[in-house]
Amino acid sequence: MSCLNVAISRLVNTGTDNFAIWVVKSPYPSGYVLCDCVFSPELSQVWQEWQQMFAGHSPLDIASVTNSGTNQLPTDFNQIVQTSSPYSSRLMQYLGISLWRWVFDGPILGSLERSRGIAMGQNKRLRLRLEIRDPDLIALPWEIMQREPGQSAISLSQDILFSRTTSEVEPLTNLRADLALNVLLVLGLDDNLELEKEAAILEKILSECNSKNQNTVAACMVKTLLQPTPQQLIQELETRTYNVFFYAGHGMPAADGGLLFLGENITLNGIELAQVLTRTGVKLGVFNACWGAQPAAINQQAIPASSLAEVLIRHGVPAVLAMRDEIADQESHSFIQVFAEALRSHKPIDEAVATARQELLTIYKFNQPAWTLPVLYLHPDFNGDLIKTVDEGITELPDTAISGIIFPTTKACLRSLSPDGKSWLLRSGVTRIGRTKDNDIVIPELYVSKRHAEILCRNIVNGSESVPSYYLQDFSTYGTTWCLGANGWQQVLREEVPLSSGMKLKFGSAKGETWEFVIEDPLTDNI
Repeated sequence: MSCLNVAISRLVNTGTDNFAIWVVKSPYPSGYVLCDCVFSPELSQVWQEWQQMFAGHSPLDIASVTNSGTNQLPTDFNQIVQTSSPYSSRLMQYLGISLWRWVFDGPILGSLERSRGIAMGQNKRLRLRLEIRDPDLIALPWEIMQREPGQSAISLSQDILFSRTTSEVEPLTNLRADLALNVLLVLGLDDNLELEKEAAILEKILSECNSKNQNTVAACMVKTLLQPTPQQLIQELETRTYNVFFYAGHGMPAADGGLLFLGENITLNGIELAQVLTRTGVKLGVFNACWGAQPAAINQQAIPASSLAEVLIRHGVPAVLAMRDEIADQESHSFIQVFAEALRSHKPIDEAVATARQELLTIYKFNQPAWTLPVLYLHPDFNGDLIKTVDEGITELPDTAISGIIFPTTKACLRSLSPDGKSWLLRSGVTRIGRTKDNDIVIPELYVSKRHAEILCRNIVNGSESVPSYYLQDFSTYGTTWCLGANGWQQVLREEVPLSSGMKLKFGSAKGETWEFVIEDPLTDNI
């Protein structure tokens, strides 16, 4: 699926309200564009108005913006929509349009439109991931961005799947190919909840499915822990295989990923939780707690990388869904019902969130904040697939388990052409290449990224034979992977290219070590 990653960062030494917006990942080489912009007093003012109407907590100020001293919105506010619309609807729409115009200006819009066209040509939806590198901007409801009045917000779009992300992440470990939804439901401290009753409601919501195609719906297993100690929580995660961690209860912001209140005087912070979630292979964390997607603040100034969602993603959790603000129980139950059904219907996580968000808007109306509250973070290397279909799962079985198909024992390797260079045998699935020791092929050179590239092997069934095909995928920081072609060395810019035996490759510097991809034919080996 085509993916466009856009980053926003404050410019230093250029004035406190100047920002850079640029494309970090694009489905086509010339899509990597950049523009500078100013967070205007008008935009700051409408954001303050929005917080006063919709926020359930003390608003976070953007330090760079000076208030204009007036409570009036810009003069073109009433020109955007009809004055007969309720004020809350006009305010919701106006901020969404203002944020869109600020982000998608000039070359950024061009990159978005062409990327969307590429995805439509592939009969797919474009994945748009927004990376906010300035902590003061995290609190803004980017999910409500819309291009024009009458058009859908970006998180409700029919041809775009929207999420947030960050590039400062630990690499993903090998993800399991799960066939069922396995949920660990943790209910923590909450003075307003009857825990047993709430647990029963959530178990029923997660387990039941109203899909018409029951035969294609994945199974769902839910285990509930009521106010566990950290030791009990860790033991349960390590005892069974869970792919979803669901927490409901009190939460509050803190510099180390916030605090979850498991019980009376029993807390767990984001960094502590991240260790066990990544170690046990949890793919998705869902948090029905206040502030899960909000940064902590000191003197109303946001602390970088302090929200629970950001901390978990940075530590290598593939996906985190948290709430930007307080959400009512009824709203939460409506969202979870549709979200769980979408996941069990094998939809990717970002598509499932979009479906459930549409449900919130329909039930609780556009001019209410419910549909704006869920915030999804996805790891930049995660495609959003939580569970596989049965047919997809079969491909994970050993080759000998599929009768009637002959699998030749083809071997492929990557070998260095330097004197005394190494030769590495490639895996049957994914072989990871990079500078650090957690890769399958380690190239300890300065210009090689920690996780630089991957070589993927896909078996294509042709009649009674399965023919392996190999592909190179670049993940380097600056697109410094090279292939030798008819016109010389060509740079691979975060794209996937097919490999053929004898192809020459370089990783890092174009003047660096040369590698050769080689496929050994099993038929000639036995002659």
